[in-house]
This record gives sequence, structure tokens and C-alpha cells, in this order.
Amino acid sequence: MTRALDLILSLAGLIVGSPILLVLYLVGLFDTGSPIFRQERVGRNKKPFVLIKFRTMRTDTASIASHLASASSITKFGHFLRRTKLDELPQLWNVLKGEMSLVGPRPGLFNQEELTHAREEKGVFEVRPGITGLAQISEIDMSTPQLLAETDAKMIEALNVRNYFKYIFMTVSGKGSGDRVR
Repeated sequence: MTRALDLILSLAGLIVGSPILLVLYLVGLFDTGSPIFRQERVGRNKKPFVLIKFRTMRTDTASIASHLASASSITKFGHFLRRTKLDELPQLWNVLKGEMSLVGPRPGLFNQEELTHAREEKGVFEVRPGITGLAQISEIDMSTPQLLAETDAKMIEALNVRNYFKYIFMTVSGKGSGDRVR
């Protein structure tokens, strides 16, 4: 059921949001010269996939988890994108391709070994990673791997259509702050 919702909503989001995506892309060109950020992430069944987002950090920033990056790496436009969560919009393409869901555990990096291990123990990799979920609206990020894995497992266990829309609505209405940056 959630896959059908993912397809319908991501396709609608890409079509309706295309003018916004275009404007953000163009502003991003002036901000960093490279508005699209691509990074290999851990997907369902621990298979790698390339996540796409709008770039929020300088192009010379190391490819590490956000909570390990310096706040000075975030551009002025990047602050706006993160605060409004508009940096996540290109991931609708990942959802449409079946690599992600709108709702699920945020995909980590392969070098986040503690998080990967904790998620493995909790069976989190049995589902598609998502753009948002319980951890995101609860302001739990990847800086607390064990708590994040436990929260992801709890969300997966209780995920139904009602919670699916609840997490999306809460994210769109501004609940949660995204990954911390030091």
C-alpha cells in the first residue's frame, strides 16, 4: 500500500513542484555552482544507492555525516534549504525509482558503522529508507545511532497509512529540525 502511495505522491510532487525545483536549482547554481548533491547511501537490504538532494554545503566539504561537518560549511542558501527542508525535494526522484519511500528510516552512509550495526540488529534494513519518519519529527538524528535505530524499528513496527500521512504532514508543517551540524 505504501509503495502505491509513494509512486502517486512522488510523481505528483515532481510534476507540481517542478517550477520550485527549477528555481531552487538556478539559485543553487549561483550559490555553489553545483546545486545537486549526490552521495552513496545504505539502502534496503544494505544495497547501495545514490541519494540526490540540493546542495547545502560548500563543494569542498568532506563526505561525512552532517552531524560531523562544521556549521561553517553550510552556505547561506543552504541554511534556507535546510530550515525549510526544500533540500530534500530531489529525493522524490529516489522515491519514484523505488530506492526510497516517503516515510522510512533516513539512509545512512556506509562509513557510519555504529549506526549500520545498530540498524542491522533491529531489522531496519528490511524496508526502504525514507525522506522522513518518526526520528526526523522527533529530532533524533544520526549523532545518536542506538536511539536512532530503536526509533526506526519502532516506526517500522507501527507504520500504517495513518502514520504514513501523519509523518509527512508533520514534516511539511515544520516539525523536526533535520540533522544537527556541529
